[in-house]
Amino acid sequence: MTDGFPVLTSPIRRTVRLVTTARLRQASLSALVGSDEAELALLAEIEGATSGRLIVSRNGAPSLSRDELVPSNVPNHHFINATFVYTKPRQLNRFSGSGRGAWYCAYNLQTALAEVAFHIHRELEATRRGDTVVEYGEMFATINGPKIDLTSSDFANEHCLCGADEDAYVAGNALAAQAIKSGMSGIIYPSKRLPGGTCVVALMPRAVEDVTQGDIHRLTWRSFQLTIDERVNLTGRP
Repeated sequence: MTDGFPVLTSPIRRTVRLVTTARLRQASLSALVGSDEAELALLAEIEGATSGRLIVSRNGAPSLSRDELVPSNVPNHHFINATFVYTKPRQLNRFSGSGRGAWYCAYNLQTALAEVAFHIHRELEATRRGDTVVEYGEMFATINGPKIDLTSSDFANEHCLCGADEDAYVAGNALAAQAIKSGMSGIIYPSKRLPGGTCVVALMPRAVEDVTQGDIHRLTWRSFQLTIDERVNLTGRP
């Protein structure tokens, strides 16, 4: 137990995170140099010297030390590190803020889709745009280390899980900061977008392991009505 919360120490395998396919594609300039290794290396050097995201990915940030980042010899390390260092200024998520990101995922695809679809739909309502098409790719991962478990009904009234999102997110960020100080690697919590679903947030980059890519899913809104085409674009990964 940590401050009254139960802790799960066993790994959670094959969690599902959905990432926009734009983040899975190669840099657009790579088409200009083809497969020439020297030119690709030069392109990578130029991008690394000018990209704020890559600079922070190498050097860390005020709320994320370089030692916490996943080393470059780990497959898909760039996906993991980017999630923690590339954040939106002045915007909170449930357990992360502008100074430090987190790896959000779910126990299954249905829950991950519900979480993503909720936020896109809310943005469409805010901008009064009822039509859009987006594609998301699956990223499977194991979440290791000790994790606070909020899935029991005993914690249904925790401030970070109820009330308006803005207030809940402030409480969630406070809990996440406390969890990190206590050596916790993540938080397990009930999905707020799919009743019965379970989500996980990894608070430390090295808690995310065995990352692999899965299928692509197309989400289409027409007049604010959503349809989902699963397993599209299987002939070649972006």
